[in-house]
Amino acid sequence: MRKEDMILVSIDDHIIEPPDMYDRHVPAKWRDEVPKVVKNADGVDEWVFQGQATSTPFGMAATVGWPREEWGFNPGAFSELRPGCFDVHERVRDMNANGILASMCFPTMAGFNARTFNEATDKELSLVMLQAYNDWHIDEWCGSYPGRFIPLGIVPMWDVDLAVAEIRRIAKKGARAISFLEAPHSQGHPSFLSGHWDPMLQALVDHNMVLCLHIGGAWDIVKLAPEAPVDHWIVVPSQLTMLTAQDLLFGPTLRRFPGLRVALSEGGIGWIPFYLDRADRHFTNQTWIGNSFGEGKLPSDVFREHFLACFITDPSGLKLRKEIGIDIIAWECDYPHTDTTWPESPEWAFEELRAAGCDDDEIHKITWQNACRFFDWDPFAHTPREQATVGSLRALAVDVDTARMPRAEWRKRNEAAGIGVV
Repeated sequence: MRKEDMILVSIDDHIIEPPDMYDRHVPAKWRDEVPKVVKNADGVDEWVFQGQATSTPFGMAATVGWPREEWGFNPGAFSELRPGCFDVHERVRDMNANGILASMCFPTMAGFNARTFNEATDKELSLVMLQAYNDWHIDEWCGSYPGRFIPLGIVPMWDVDLAVAEIRRIAKKGARAISFLEAPHSQGHPSFLSGHWDPMLQALVDHNMVLCLHIGGAWDIVKLAPEAPVDHWIVVPSQLTMLTAQDLLFGPTLRRFPGLRVALSEGGIGWIPFYLDRADRHFTNQTWIGNSFGEGKLPSDVFREHFLACFITDPSGLKLRKEIGIDIIAWECDYPHTDTTWPESPEWAFEELRAAGCDDDEIHKITWQNACRFFDWDPFAHTPREQATVGSLRALAVDVDTARMPRAEWRKRNEAAGIGVV
């Protein structure tokens, strides 16, 4: 296989939602109450809902077009961003330039678990805006380019019955998954162990949808030193994914829902071989605990039946791909975050996969087949396979400028073109 012959489906990217996202998706009676982008006194664009500014930083979340020396947690403005962050038409052009056929995009302004709406006071209004968010994401963002995005929804965490109803609603619209808090109890919600979320999990199974648990929502499980450097916020989250897996694997959830599928979004894969070895050893040595994983099954067997392990780059994990399970590993791009390999994802992925000794069949599994099977999504429903390769897609994007530019230069160019001006 040549690099140009790969097919890439990224199972984890992110949207910086455009300021006009609610214009076409909220009934007239609620128009004055929609979340709005407001430029604060420091020149920072913020989403404001029910009188509260969200804490989502634009800067750290959308550094894809900037030189590395300008990366950081510092927030910014839409006019400073590469337009592909928030403009779906430019996003598809950026995907073509990167050779990516399809993408699953996680929310930013809403939070991975609809935190913006969950923390607001007026829950009736929150539900209206959450549903409008899902409608915008499925109908407008994904619907603008059928076959290029895998639809993902969010649910109201403040009421499990409402969550069930929203799953049923968005399933009819074509959603293949929901984004949910990886450790609900870390933010004051009932845990997966409690059984509180069982009706929601049953709804996911009933509608053949995936539970996506994205890293970054489990910080309160651990106590970092007050002197912890910013590096901890980048390196540590994927390690916390193991705690989420432990709750689901050794708790009652997977026994109750044998059809449940869980994607450990951006969780990495290098930790899995050690974790599965430890889980199996514990199970076989500690039979007095009385845990059961089914007739003749080890914890590792059940893990491979339910989980999709997702990574951006993970050379050590790929060398242990057979110990992990070659059929449960899926690749991600993470556009537009600091970890993204855009616009050189094919180069990064191909070199890493070949260095690990992957053959052509294994490469196909990791770069698209496993994800498409797991999410029950046909990658060629709208794009013939011969047009879905890295080489074919890049041929459509020869005019896309992938150079990095300072924020000031983006601001100058975008403002002159009337792009991203709030």
